[in-house]
Amino acid sequence: MGAGRQNQRRQKRFTKKGAATTKGGVHPRRIHITGASGAGTTTLGAALGRRLGWKHVDADDYYWLPTQPRFQQKRDWQERLKLLLADLNVAPGVVASGSTIRWGLELEDAYDFIVYLHIPSEIRLQRLRAREIERNGTVNEEFIAWAALFEEGDLTVRSRRRVEAWLGERRAPVLRLEGDLTVEARIAAILNHLPTLTGNGTKGAGAAGVRPRSGSP
Repeated sequence: MGAGRQNQRRQKRFTKKGAATTKGGVHPRRIHITGASGAGTTTLGAALGRRLGWKHVDADDYYWLPTQPRFQQKRDWQERLKLLLADLNVAPGVVASGSTIRWGLELEDAYDFIVYLHIPSEIRLQRLRAREIERNGTVNEEFIAWAALFEEGDLTVRSRRRVEAWLGERRAPVLRLEGDLTVEARIAAILNHLPTLTGNGTKGAGAAGVRPRSGSP
């Protein structure tokens, strides 16, 4: 049987299992995809949500108030926590992308499967610069400098050290995807691990890693 057909079978089995609503007393399926800014968490979250037929939400839409231009005014932390928890509880299956570190344990321990994306810093920053130009016509160097802190930053900033410490505190299994993988390769790796989850999602796959595709940095 081909890898594509195997993934389709895994997907159908997991989707059916996660279809129960909270009204039936079954914990809804909640996958969290996190990583540094520019690692591709939003792109992967949206694609995985479409593949599973689940709702996709992104942390930026809760962290920031809707303004033009975007990312100008932060939402009150209690309000963003309330809004995101409400969306996680309504949908039978949710893929949440972005960073929700220190938003509150009620949210941080609500995920039952976590995917951590990591790509080389030079590739990530190059993508961020291109995205800045596409969105705004110019590059916000202050933002790029902030994003560049990820690899060497301490626990006070959004850094690899902080993310690793946060992952170590979680009860959910963690899948680490390293390297500049394609979206399809990442989805295939995630679908390959989903069937190992238990009913409440607190045990199962454990930490795992996936190598980048041939030729990736």
